Amino acid sequence: MRRRRPEKRKILPDPVYNDLQIAKFVNYLMKRGKKGVAEKIFYGAMDIIQKKTKTKGFEVFHEAVENSSPLLEVKSKRIGGATYQVPIEIPKHRQYFLASHWLINSAKGRGGKPMAERLAAELISAANNEGGAVKKKEDTHRMAEANKAFAHFGRPRRGR
Repeated sequence: MRRRRPEKRKILPDPVYNDLQIAKFVNYLMKRGKKGVAEKIFYGAMDIIQKKTKTKGFEVFHEAVENSSPLLEVKSKRIGGATYQVPIEIPKHRQYFLASHWLINSAKGRGGKPMAERLAAELISAANNEGGAVKKKEDTHRMAEANKAFAHFGRPRRGR
C-alpha cells in the first residue's frame, strides 16, 4: 500500500510584480537556498530587458515562457519486452516547469557575462521565438511527432 502524498506547499507571489509565476521562476533559479541572490539575478535581468527592448520586463518574461512551453513530450513505456517512446500531452504546471528550466539552463550555457545579462539575453531571444529554450521545445515536439505511431500505447485501457 502506498503512503499518502505530501500536501502541496503554497508559495507566495513575488514582492515586486505580485506574480506567482515569477516567484516560482526565482525559486527554480535559486541555488543552495540563496533566494536573495536569485532575486537579484532575476530583477537585474528585468532591468536589462527594460533598457534593451523598451517594453516591460515581465511581459517579455511571460512571452518567453509561453514560447518555450512544450505541449507534448515522450515517455518511455515498456510493453511486451520492448521499450517505446510514447508521446503524451503535458499538464500546464509541467509545461511551466520545463520551460523555466530550459530557459535557466540555456542562460547558464551562454558564456562570459554575469548571469543577469545571460538570463536577460535568453528571455529576449525566447520571446522572439529563438534561442536555446525554444530549440529544446522544438526538439521535444519533433521527438513526439516522430513517435506518433506509438501514441495508442499512452491511452489507458477501457473495459476489462
